[in-house]
Amino acid sequence: MNNKFHFKCRTCGYKIDGFKEWFGNNQKCPKCEDNKIYTIYNTPKENINELINTKEKPKSLWHYFDFLPLEHKENIITDGEGVAPIERWNFFEDYAKRKYGLDLEIFINRNDTSFATGTFKDKGGALAASVLKEHGVKEYVVPSTGNTASAFAHYLAKAGISCSIFVPENALQDSEAHIGTYGQKLFRVKGDYAYAKNVATDYANKYGVLITGGNLDPLRLEAKKTQVFEMLRVTGKIPDVYIQAISGGTGPFAVEKAFIDFEGTGLLGKLPRFLLSQGDKCAPMAHAWEKAKANNFPEGYEKEYPIYENPEVLIPTIATGNPGMYPLMAPLVRKSGGDIFPVKEELAVDLARLVAYEHVIKIGPASAAGVLGLFEGLKRGLINNGETVFINMGESANRAYSFMQETAYTTENISSVDDCERFDRSKYKEMIWEPFEKY
Repeated sequence: MNNKFHFKCRTCGYKIDGFKEWFGNNQKCPKCEDNKIYTIYNTPKENINELINTKEKPKSLWHYFDFLPLEHKENIITDGEGVAPIERWNFFEDYAKRKYGLDLEIFINRNDTSFATGTFKDKGGALAASVLKEHGVKEYVVPSTGNTASAFAHYLAKAGISCSIFVPENALQDSEAHIGTYGQKLFRVKGDYAYAKNVATDYANKYGVLITGGNLDPLRLEAKKTQVFEMLRVTGKIPDVYIQAISGGTGPFAVEKAFIDFEGTGLLGKLPRFLLSQGDKCAPMAHAWEKAKANNFPEGYEKEYPIYENPEVLIPTIATGNPGMYPLMAPLVRKSGGDIFPVKEELAVDLARLVAYEHVIKIGPASAAGVLGLFEGLKRGLINNGETVFINMGESANRAYSFMQETAYTTENISSVDDCERFDRSKYKEMIWEPFEKY
């Protein structure tokens, strides 16, 4: 009997006694067969205060073990994930002041520094590997656009678990390299992400293997909610605005889960406004939201959304043409007072150059799409004077080397020293900022 936590079906309220029963029933409620559950902890909620107010920097997300669904610490699999630097980026604040007259505090959650794969997905990978190890699972199936696949391949390999990964045919080649070098199996499916998920499900059913439960899977959701604890630990407050690029949207759901866990305690305060971006070449949630917003959110609006098959995109890691989570995401965004909008994928390279120039770090394309949400949010008047903005930045450039190569702009071919002119780095500044000064 598990005394630390249990699951509660979101649909019928049935109590599920932890992962043994959950996995045993193929990750569905034994009573109503739904696959959406809440994780309920028996740990006193007030214990979070000590974890947040620690004077020592945590070593990993496992600092928050008491509020994660793992029963025994000896099963922990970790590479120091979950304690991403949260930095205040003054050059963005200066831009907001200069162009829009807004005084803002802008914080960036830098998942690019995570040792394992440099992505926001490492948290979920660590928790998944630990729980699967604890329950003796030897095989696992993961459909992914790329980043989740890499994280799970890494952590499950550390746990000695075989992972069969299904990605769409347009997934980045860099993902293939990360997965293959760990000895995990990659199936590149001829089709889009929706079709890859279907094939992965068929594979799991054919061989009786567990498959990741998607965006609301407690293995991912519970790990990612720790970013809220980190917000409080590092900045001492909950931001007014939360910005992230989304494919399915585990990040925002995870933020909501932290607020559900501590509802009524007054520890977290008000849910931040979610400003969520999607690449404009595959933005079904954004398009559905814009239509619903224009019609004043009629009854049943959350059930109407377009489906784009085989979208041709520049940022495949956030391209989900069939937005199955929209019926849950749209009400969450509306409850927060937020918005969902497209951003121009062709600006991702410009944005990556800007961040590299101003802060001397290299970010990946999905991260660029997330940070572009700041510029779009400012342009649309969705951010108010005096607010605190938190941007959850997805992945590092080492997840997309071809993208990183595109961001280079200073190379000049020469024959001799006579072809060289004296160099001054500051001369690039105006060029780098130009696309955003006229945004």
